[in-house]
Amino acid sequence: MTAHEHLPGARSPGNETFFTISDMDCRSEEAAIRERLNGMQGVESLVFDLPRHRLTVLHTLATAEPLLDALTSIGMQAAIEPGPAPTAAASCRAACSSGGSSAASTKTVFVVSNMNCRNEESAIRARLEALDGVKGLSFDLPARRLVVSHTLPSSEPILTRLREIGMDARLAGAVDGPAATTVAEVPPPDNAISACRPCGTLTSTPSPAANGNTTQFIITNMDCPTEEALIRKRLGRVEGVDQLEFDLINHRLAVQHRLGDPAPVLDALREIGMKATVEREAGASPKGQAIYLIEKMDCPTEEALLRKALEGLPGVSALQFDLLGRKLTVAHTLDDLAPVTAAIGRLGMSPVLQDSSQPAPSVTREFGSGISKMQWLKMGAAGVLALGAEAMAYGGFGESSLPVVGASLAAIALGGIETLKKGWIALRTLSLNMNLLMTIAVIGAALIGQWPEAAVVIWLFAIAEMIEALSLDRARNAIRSLMELAPETALVKQPDGRWEEVKAETVDLGALVRVRPGERIALDGVIRSGASAVNQAPITGESMPVAKEVGDTVFAGTINERGTLEFEVRSRKGNTTLDRIARSVQEAQGQRAPTQRFVDRFASIYTPLVFALAVGIAVIPPLFFGGVWSDWAYKALVMLVIACPCALVISTPVTVVSGLAAAARRGILVKGGLYLEQGRLLRAVALDKTGTLTHGRPALTDTLPVGDLSQAEVLRIAASIDALSEHPVATAIVRAYGDLPHATVDRFEALAGRGVKGDIDGQTYYIGNQRLATELGVASEAVRAQLERLEAEAKTAVVLSTDKVALAVLAVADTVRDSSKEAVASLKRLGVEPVMLTGDNGKTAAAVAKLVGINDARGDLLPQDKLEAIERLAAQGPVGMVGDGVNDAPALAKSNIGFAMGAAGTDTAIETADVALMQDDLRKLPEFIALSRRVGGVLKANIAFAIGTKVIFMVLAFTGHASLWLAILADMGASLVVVFNGLRLLRSSKPEDRSHGA
Repeated sequence: MTAHEHLPGARSPGNETFFTISDMDCRSEEAAIRERLNGMQGVESLVFDLPRHRLTVLHTLATAEPLLDALTSIGMQAAIEPGPAPTAAASCRAACSSGGSSAASTKTVFVVSNMNCRNEESAIRARLEALDGVKGLSFDLPARRLVVSHTLPSSEPILTRLREIGMDARLAGAVDGPAATTVAEVPPPDNAISACRPCGTLTSTPSPAANGNTTQFIITNMDCPTEEALIRKRLGRVEGVDQLEFDLINHRLAVQHRLGDPAPVLDALREIGMKATVEREAGASPKGQAIYLIEKMDCPTEEALLRKALEGLPGVSALQFDLLGRKLTVAHTLDDLAPVTAAIGRLGMSPVLQDSSQPAPSVTREFGSGISKMQWLKMGAAGVLALGAEAMAYGGFGESSLPVVGASLAAIALGGIETLKKGWIALRTLSLNMNLLMTIAVIGAALIGQWPEAAVVIWLFAIAEMIEALSLDRARNAIRSLMELAPETALVKQPDGRWEEVKAETVDLGALVRVRPGERIALDGVIRSGASAVNQAPITGESMPVAKEVGDTVFAGTINERGTLEFEVRSRKGNTTLDRIARSVQEAQGQRAPTQRFVDRFASIYTPLVFALAVGIAVIPPLFFGGVWSDWAYKALVMLVIACPCALVISTPVTVVSGLAAAARRGILVKGGLYLEQGRLLRAVALDKTGTLTHGRPALTDTLPVGDLSQAEVLRIAASIDALSEHPVATAIVRAYGDLPHATVDRFEALAGRGVKGDIDGQTYYIGNQRLATELGVASEAVRAQLERLEAEAKTAVVLSTDKVALAVLAVADTVRDSSKEAVASLKRLGVEPVMLTGDNGKTAAAVAKLVGINDARGDLLPQDKLEAIERLAAQGPVGMVGDGVNDAPALAKSNIGFAMGAAGTDTAIETADVALMQDDLRKLPEFIALSRRVGGVLKANIAFAIGTKVIFMVLAFTGHASLWLAILADMGASLVVVFNGLRLLRSSKPEDRSHGA
């Protein structure tokens, strides 16, 4: 995937610089980089290689440092490569000429058993690339191997970092963790130095195949970790499959592969009972055109059905059918093809979208619980039959009599056939999951003559599965409902001046949209006329409406409270801030949290152990102690039913998804379960001053006349002269003066490092610092006293004077946010120590710290100093860093969690921050920590309850006090308890109210 773009006005080729950008792996980063570098003089062309995180810049600059600075300024972790990637022969010659000496860095190979998708890769990159001494990372996901190039004396720090984020890592070749100190050396992946012959010639070593296509599948019956584990195991054996990315919420699976055709993946999925269809595959189509491959479209009847379904859809302009090739070409003006794909899918035709240029929908709306009325009816009938069989057995019919067996078989056929199918698939693939355990229990019960219990058990299990699916839908809908906030239509001004209601997805950039009082805003934009108050709670979590006027930004999904607004569209449907939030939360749920990884590992060990225990219970007493075979077999079957890790496995994803959705509702965008869990562990938070604790822009705070002029006249003269200056202090004075008329200024001059001067009505006035006042001889004792007092209050003071006398002292300061003091107090109540790190002078830092209640304030810090401060804090415990994501990039990367303030409408902040606080309100930080603690409490309670229930019923089963149906009721009850306990996080109560109880 390489994009090559020549910029306007390109000159002849100049220097070529290669960058490695570790966090550049999607189109959002590419767009941000293009936007930043396109405006730089001397940049001629850009070549992107996203899979290899590589950027090539052709330029005429003297050095590449300005390019590196520009990339760093937008939060990119960029490094300049030594030069062009050498050819294999050149590498060999270099090796020979250097005597074959290797690089000073060491390459260590790690086996990471639970690293199998890009979410884990991203988490590992973020954790290790911030570690000093780590030079490079190379991932082999199918083999679960990680190669780290580093200069560290040992691999212990790397292993520690990996285990901190829940990675089960060990040195390659080590048997039991990091006991071994020998590292495995591997050749660099992109050169062939190790393949050199003695004289520098190259051996014929085949190069590995490049990363290939990514195909996205819709799997309608994949909605829980059991199916995910089954799919991972099966596709892990398909040659050519590199990476798997799961989206259980939307029933989607993205497979990165090197296959010519996705058919082997489809065959493997269908082999294990997954109802899979290809949603989209690689291969670009012209803009505005989508090509579908529809296997079931081969006659005019299907063509007529498709025409009827599609010709009325908004945005679809033309259809072209190729019945022989089974292809349909759709000409359209849509940003998102989901409506077209869904319309074809509703006809049962399984469309395959062959247009990779269109992004996947941010959130799928087409799938509900998947439980039809017919399924409910079948379950009802199965229940009547199963309970009827039980009643007949109690009523005197034998448990193996024909009526009882017939009713039981009918109940199993109606309510349990799907479970039995899944159990057979699990047996074929040697996957010890809950479906296999249930199947064995039912078949075993039937074999020992317990037909009524077999029917009741499988019916109760099926009911539990259906209730679980409905419960999980509530968590899914919490995220999916975000998309429902934005209306489907907008009132748009037409070229002839009319206002017309049109579909929101058809509105172009730059269009003028009108929003009346009480209406929701459909798209992001900038107000061009009108004033109102807008409820921004869906985006920023603000409880009070925000005043909006001309020039302010409005967001899709927010509510116009009063007054009519007209705004210019800045983001089309699918790319609004609301879309990005929904997309980010959806992606975050795919990143498995440390607790979920622990649960998965625990279940993978626990289930086989209990299975072995059940076999032992069934066999050992009858063989060695004269027990009755049927009695001990029954106890073993009860043990198997109890052993199902349903409640344990399902509790974590439900809780994490609920926590992510609850945070999003409050205007806190968390980029994964990892950070949601780590938040509760934070012991210190480093806060940048400018833009975080303060508003980030200077404001005039004091106007103190010391001569004969009035305050109004002082401000008029100062603002008139400063209007010709671009200095921040001058800007603050001009802003304070407002729209009042300025005086005419002649002979304006900037005095470097001191201030400015200009003539008004024939009199020369000076505005400058204490140095300028001293040079002019107007810095009297009274003036000096005022300057010292104001500077002690962390204010920047200037003097307005003539060349003979001082007229006034004016002070400017970056004012503290109203919420900062409250936020700092909340952090302290949570036991989290706030620390200020700022580049401002120590006196200013101390003054602001005193205002907000921070005890530890450190000023005069360069970016490297901030990085060192974070390292020292991290040595004492997990630390967070709040900043703007640009100047504080190194410190943000080094911290355990990086927070971005005021991320609403900012693509880069939403894409790169670990946690994005959508509102410029620091109180969201303690709110996040409190929510994280509540999530942690729910996770611990769920795990303890699930395991405790298992232990109690295992004892009851062993002593003969638990029956099969009682065991399945207990298992179902435990599953529902942990699911509903996790869903409690979606309640609207503020998390800080419960922070101490979590």
